[in-house]
Amino acid sequence: MLIVISPAKTLDFETAPITKVYTQPEFLKESRQLVSQLKELTPAEVSSLMKISDKLGVLNFLRFNEWKTPFTLNNAKQALLAFKGDVYTGINADSFNSRDLKFAQKHLRILSGLYGVLKPLDLIQAYRLEMGSKFKNRKGKDLYEFWESKLTDQINQDLKASKSKYLINLASNEYFKSLQADAINAEIIIPVFKDYKNGKYKTISFYAKKARGLMSAYIIKNRLKNPEDIKVFDVDGYKFCKSASNSTNWVFQRSCSPV
Repeated sequence: MLIVISPAKTLDFETAPITKVYTQPEFLKESRQLVSQLKELTPAEVSSLMKISDKLGVLNFLRFNEWKTPFTLNNAKQALLAFKGDVYTGINADSFNSRDLKFAQKHLRILSGLYGVLKPLDLIQAYRLEMGSKFKNRKGKDLYEFWESKLTDQINQDLKASKSKYLINLASNEYFKSLQADAINAEIIIPVFKDYKNGKYKTISFYAKKARGLMSAYIIKNRLKNPEDIKVFDVDGYKFCKSASNSTNWVFQRSCSPV
Protein backbone atom coordinates (compact mmCIF):
# COMPACT_ATOMS: atom_id res chain seq x y z
CA MET A 1 0.00 0.00 0.00
CA LEU A 2 1.02 3.58 -0.61
CA ILE A 3 -0.42 6.34 1.61
CA VAL A 4 -0.87 9.97 0.55
CA ILE A 5 -1.42 12.80 3.03
CA SER A 6 -1.55 16.60 2.95
CA PRO A 7 1.15 18.93 4.29
CA ALA A 8 0.55 21.37 7.16
CA LYS A 9 0.65 25.13 7.56
CA THR A 10 2.30 24.81 10.98
CA LEU A 11 6.03 24.09 10.81
CA ASP A 12 8.77 23.26 13.29
CA PHE A 13 12.32 24.07 12.23
CA GLU A 14 13.55 24.68 15.77
CA THR A 15 13.46 21.15 17.20
CA ALA A 16 16.41 18.98 16.22
CA PRO A 17 15.41 16.08 13.92
CA ILE A 18 15.43 12.57 15.35
CA THR A 19 17.58 11.31 12.46
CA LYS A 20 20.36 12.65 10.27
CA VAL A 21 19.20 10.51 7.35
CA TYR A 22 17.66 12.57 4.56
CA THR A 23 16.81 12.62 0.87
CA GLN A 24 16.22 15.38 -1.67
CA PRO A 25 12.80 16.27 -3.14
CA GLU A 26 12.13 14.89 -6.61
CA PHE A 27 10.76 18.16 -7.99
CA LEU A 28 13.27 20.76 -6.77
CA LYS A 29 13.60 22.14 -10.29
CA GLU A 30 9.88 22.87 -10.37
CA SER A 31 10.01 24.28 -6.84
CA ARG A 32 12.71 26.73 -7.94
CA GLN A 33 10.49 27.87 -10.80
CA LEU A 34 7.62 28.58 -8.42
CA VAL A 35 9.81 30.32 -5.85
CA SER A 36 11.36 32.55 -8.55
CA GLN A 37 7.87 33.85 -9.30
CA LEU A 38 6.80 34.01 -5.66
CA LYS A 39 9.81 36.22 -4.93
CA GLU A 40 8.31 38.82 -7.29
CA LEU A 41 5.33 39.30 -4.97
CA THR A 42 5.14 42.02 -2.33
CA PRO A 43 4.17 41.13 1.26
CA ALA A 44 0.71 42.56 0.58
CA GLU A 45 0.36 40.40 -2.54
CA VAL A 46 1.42 37.32 -0.56
CA SER A 47 -1.26 38.11 2.03
CA SER A 48 -3.89 38.54 -0.69
CA LEU A 49 -2.90 35.35 -2.50
CA MET A 50 -3.06 33.22 0.62
CA LYS A 51 -5.84 35.13 2.39
CA ILE A 52 -3.69 35.58 5.49
CA SER A 53 -2.89 38.45 7.85
CA ASP A 54 -0.32 41.14 7.05
CA LYS A 55 1.99 39.63 9.68
CA LEU A 56 1.87 36.19 8.05
CA GLY A 57 2.23 37.82 4.65
CA VAL A 58 5.52 39.37 5.72
CA LEU A 59 6.68 36.07 7.24
CA ASN A 60 6.06 34.14 4.04
CA PHE A 61 7.48 36.92 1.87
CA LEU A 62 10.70 36.55 3.85
CA ARG A 63 10.56 32.76 3.60
CA PHE A 64 10.37 32.89 -0.20
CA ASN A 65 13.21 35.37 -0.42
CA GLU A 66 15.41 33.32 1.90
CA TRP A 67 14.62 30.04 0.09
CA LYS A 68 17.68 28.67 -1.64
CA THR A 69 19.35 25.43 -2.68
CA PRO A 70 21.20 23.20 -2.07
CA PHE A 71 19.24 21.80 0.86
CA THR A 72 21.29 20.51 3.79
CA LEU A 73 20.59 19.69 7.42
CA ASN A 74 21.93 23.16 8.22
CA ASN A 75 19.24 25.03 6.25
CA ALA A 76 16.41 22.51 5.89
CA LYS A 77 14.63 19.67 7.70
CA GLN A 78 13.00 16.35 6.78
CA ALA A 79 9.39 16.95 5.69
CA LEU A 80 7.72 14.46 8.04
CA LEU A 81 9.54 16.04 10.99
CA ALA A 82 9.08 19.66 9.90
CA PHE A 83 5.31 19.61 9.34
CA LYS A 84 3.12 19.97 12.42
CA GLY A 85 -0.63 20.50 12.80
CA ASP A 86 -3.51 18.08 13.36
CA VAL A 87 -2.50 15.30 10.93
CA TYR A 88 1.08 15.33 12.15
CA THR A 89 0.01 15.38 15.78
CA GLY A 90 -1.72 12.09 14.98
CA ILE A 91 1.34 10.70 13.22
CA ASN A 92 3.73 11.73 16.03
CA ALA A 93 6.78 11.03 13.89
CA ASP A 94 9.14 11.99 16.71
CA SER A 95 8.19 8.65 18.30
CA PHE A 96 9.30 6.68 15.21
CA ASN A 97 12.32 4.41 15.30
CA SER A 98 14.63 3.82 12.34
CA ARG A 99 12.52 0.92 11.04
CA ASP A 100 9.36 3.05 11.19
CA LEU A 101 11.09 5.78 9.20
CA LYS A 102 12.36 3.26 6.67
CA PHE A 103 8.86 1.85 6.13
CA ALA A 104 7.37 5.35 5.94
CA GLN A 105 9.96 6.39 3.37
CA LYS A 106 8.76 3.59 1.10
CA HIS A 107 5.01 3.73 1.78
CA LEU A 108 4.10 7.35 2.65
CA ARG A 109 3.93 10.39 0.37
CA ILE A 110 3.09 14.02 1.18
CA LEU A 111 1.42 16.11 -1.52
CA SER A 112 2.64 19.72 -1.58
CA GLY A 113 1.80 22.88 -3.49
CA LEU A 114 5.45 23.91 -3.62
CA TYR A 115 7.30 20.58 -3.62
CA GLY A 116 4.85 18.39 -5.55
CA VAL A 117 5.34 14.97 -3.97
CA LEU A 118 7.53 14.51 -0.91
CA LYS A 119 8.98 11.42 0.70
CA PRO A 120 9.05 11.63 4.51
CA LEU A 121 12.81 12.19 4.70
CA ASP A 122 12.98 14.71 1.85
CA LEU A 123 14.46 17.98 3.05
CA ILE A 124 12.31 21.10 2.82
CA GLN A 125 12.70 24.74 3.74
CA ALA A 126 9.96 26.73 5.44
CA TYR A 127 7.11 27.80 3.15
CA ARG A 128 3.38 28.25 2.85
CA LEU A 129 1.63 27.60 -0.46
CA GLU A 130 -1.64 25.71 -0.41
CA MET A 131 -2.38 23.53 -3.43
CA GLY A 132 -5.68 25.37 -3.93
CA SER A 133 -4.02 28.80 -4.16
CA LYS A 134 -5.04 30.76 -7.25
CA PHE A 135 -1.39 31.43 -8.04
CA LYS A 136 -1.09 32.34 -11.69
CA ASN A 137 2.18 30.96 -13.00
CA ARG A 138 3.98 30.46 -16.28
CA LYS A 139 2.22 27.14 -16.82
CA GLY A 140 -1.34 28.07 -15.97
CA LYS A 141 -3.86 29.83 -13.78
CA ASP A 142 -3.20 27.79 -10.63
CA LEU A 143 -1.03 25.08 -9.09
CA TYR A 144 -3.17 22.26 -10.47
CA GLU A 145 -2.27 23.42 -13.97
CA PHE A 146 1.35 23.94 -12.96
CA TRP A 147 1.78 20.36 -11.81
CA GLU A 148 -0.44 18.82 -14.55
CA SER A 149 0.20 15.06 -14.65
CA LYS A 150 3.61 15.11 -12.94
CA LEU A 151 2.34 14.20 -9.51
CA THR A 152 0.18 11.37 -10.85
CA ASP A 153 3.15 10.00 -12.80
CA GLN A 154 5.32 10.14 -9.69
CA ILE A 155 2.74 8.38 -7.54
CA ASN A 156 2.46 5.65 -10.18
CA GLN A 157 6.25 5.25 -10.12
CA ASP A 158 6.19 4.97 -6.34
CA LEU A 159 3.35 2.45 -6.47
CA LYS A 160 5.38 0.33 -8.87
CA ALA A 161 8.58 0.66 -6.84
CA SER A 162 6.84 -0.40 -3.63
CA LYS A 163 4.86 -3.13 -5.43
CA SER A 164 1.67 -1.55 -4.13
CA LYS A 165 -1.74 -2.36 -5.58
CA TYR A 166 -3.61 0.05 -3.31
CA LEU A 167 -3.45 3.79 -2.74
CA ILE A 168 -4.74 4.85 0.69
CA ASN A 169 -6.00 8.39 0.35
CA LEU A 170 -5.63 10.17 3.69
CA ALA A 171 -5.18 13.58 2.04
CA SER A 172 -7.72 16.40 1.94
CA ASN A 173 -9.81 16.95 -1.17
CA GLU A 174 -7.78 20.08 -1.97
CA TYR A 175 -4.59 18.06 -2.25
CA PHE A 176 -5.94 14.82 -3.68
CA LYS A 177 -7.37 16.85 -6.58
CA SER A 178 -3.76 17.39 -7.71
CA LEU A 179 -3.76 13.72 -8.74
CA GLN A 180 -5.64 12.39 -11.74
CA ALA A 181 -7.52 9.63 -9.98
CA ASP A 182 -8.56 7.85 -13.18
CA ALA A 183 -4.90 7.49 -14.15
CA ILE A 184 -3.71 6.01 -10.85
CA ASN A 185 -2.53 2.44 -11.36
CA ALA A 186 -3.99 1.15 -8.13
CA GLU A 187 -7.25 0.69 -6.30
CA ILE A 188 -7.99 3.84 -4.31
CA ILE A 189 -9.33 3.46 -0.77
CA ILE A 190 -10.52 6.52 1.17
CA PRO A 191 -10.82 6.12 4.96
CA VAL A 192 -13.53 8.47 6.27
CA PHE A 193 -13.71 9.41 9.95
CA LYS A 194 -16.97 10.43 11.59
CA ASP A 195 -17.96 11.46 15.09
CA TYR A 196 -21.40 11.33 16.68
CA LYS A 197 -22.77 14.83 17.19
CA ASN A 198 -26.29 16.24 17.49
CA GLY A 199 -27.91 12.88 16.90
CA LYS A 200 -25.94 11.77 13.84
CA TYR A 201 -22.48 10.84 12.58
CA LYS A 202 -20.61 13.55 10.76
CA THR A 203 -17.08 14.44 9.72
CA ILE A 204 -15.61 17.04 12.07
CA SER A 205 -12.52 18.55 10.48
CA PHE A 206 -10.29 18.76 13.55
CA TYR A 207 -10.95 15.17 14.62
CA ALA A 208 -10.81 13.81 11.07
CA LYS A 209 -7.41 15.38 10.42
CA LYS A 210 -5.93 13.91 13.57
CA ALA A 211 -7.49 10.52 12.74
CA ARG A 212 -5.83 10.55 9.30
CA GLY A 213 -2.52 10.96 11.07
CA LEU A 214 -3.33 8.24 13.58
CA MET A 215 -4.19 5.83 10.78
CA SER A 216 -1.00 6.72 8.88
CA ALA A 217 1.04 5.93 11.98
CA TYR A 218 -0.97 2.73 12.57
CA ILE A 219 -0.17 1.47 9.07
CA ILE A 220 3.49 2.42 9.39
CA LYS A 221 4.13 1.02 12.87
CA ASN A 222 2.30 -2.22 12.12
CA ARG A 223 3.93 -2.55 8.67
CA LEU A 224 0.55 -3.12 7.02
CA LYS A 225 0.54 -4.10 3.36
CA ASN A 226 -2.93 -5.64 3.05
CA PRO A 227 -5.70 -3.01 3.08
CA GLU A 228 -8.09 -5.41 4.84
CA ASP A 229 -5.88 -5.06 7.91
CA ILE A 230 -6.85 -1.39 8.11
CA LYS A 231 -10.36 -2.42 9.13
CA VAL A 232 -9.15 -3.44 12.58
CA PHE A 233 -7.93 0.12 13.24
CA ASP A 234 -9.36 1.04 16.65
CA VAL A 235 -7.30 3.99 17.83
CA ASP A 236 -8.99 6.81 19.78
CA GLY A 237 -12.26 4.94 19.83
CA TYR A 238 -12.79 4.66 16.07
CA LYS A 239 -14.23 1.43 14.67
CA PHE A 240 -14.79 0.32 11.09
CA CYS A 241 -18.48 0.47 10.16
CA LYS A 242 -19.27 -1.99 7.40
CA SER A 243 -22.87 -0.82 6.99
CA ALA A 244 -21.78 2.78 6.34
CA SER A 245 -18.93 1.86 3.97
CA ASN A 246 -18.61 0.91 0.31
CA SER A 247 -15.76 -0.44 -1.80
CA THR A 248 -14.02 2.94 -2.01
CA ASN A 249 -15.04 4.84 1.13
CA TRP A 250 -14.24 2.97 4.32
CA VAL A 251 -16.05 4.66 7.20
CA PHE A 252 -14.71 4.68 10.73
CA GLN A 253 -17.02 5.97 13.45
CA ARG A 254 -16.71 6.39 17.15
CA SER A 255 -19.03 4.16 19.19
CA CYS A 256 -20.16 2.33 16.06
CA SER A 257 -20.54 -1.44 15.85
CA PRO A 258 -18.33 -2.89 13.08
CA VAL A 259 -21.13 -5.17 11.87
